[in-house]
Amino acid sequence: MREIREPGRLDAYLAQHHLEEAFHEPLRPHLRLYAFDPGEELCSQGAPAETVYMLVKGKIKIHTTSPEGRTLVISFKNPPEVIGDIEYVRGLDIINTVEAVSPAEVIGISGKMLKKYGDDHAPLLRFMLDIITKKFYIKSDFLSFNLMVPVEVRLASYLLSVCYDESDAGFEGRLAISRLTDTANLIGTSYRHLNRVIRKLSEEGLVERSGGYLHVRNRPGLERLAGRNLYEH
Repeated sequence: MREIREPGRLDAYLAQHHLEEAFHEPLRPHLRLYAFDPGEELCSQGAPAETVYMLVKGKIKIHTTSPEGRTLVISFKNPPEVIGDIEYVRGLDIINTVEAVSPAEVIGISGKMLKKYGDDHAPLLRFMLDIITKKFYIKSDFLSFNLMVPVEVRLASYLLSVCYDESDAGFEGRLAISRLTDTANLIGTSYRHLNRVIRKLSEEGLVERSGGYLHVRNRPGLERLAGRNLYEH
């Protein structure tokens, strides 16, 4: 993580995402703009929640780990998105791990300053309420639907989410073969079955293993297989 010290850039993001009213003048001096590289964590499950972030550029991945150690991807998010809002409202530690998928930029503000200058600001409270209610709806929909679809559909959706960012045409990612065990956990299947599915998709010309990575070779075909993308809302 690195701080971007360009006030004009921060103001431009507020305008772009229509956040000027929510983050009014008393809050502005306490806003900071940060950049995250792909794979870098914005926050980690169980850590103290000290900062609220607004995603304004790039894509993030949200995943959770159960007490038994099982990890599952919840969703991928594009701007505008708030990270740490539920924790801020409820006074909780970080609920889920969040990491950047593509180069990401976020506006951050400490929870203390947000409480001091924003707790009585109605536009900010309406903005937070809208974001939080959408999250609960999406999570309920996801948990009831995700594990009911075939693994090849889940993998296709996951690959499309980690390899592309619609807001950044120059970003084209790839999945490290060394991360396949993690990928199997994240999409809720076994490592062995995941490899069988990858072989099938390779034979169909949709993906290719080379150079230690899994590459998408037929994006339109993968999109047809995925249909409704499970992980992006």
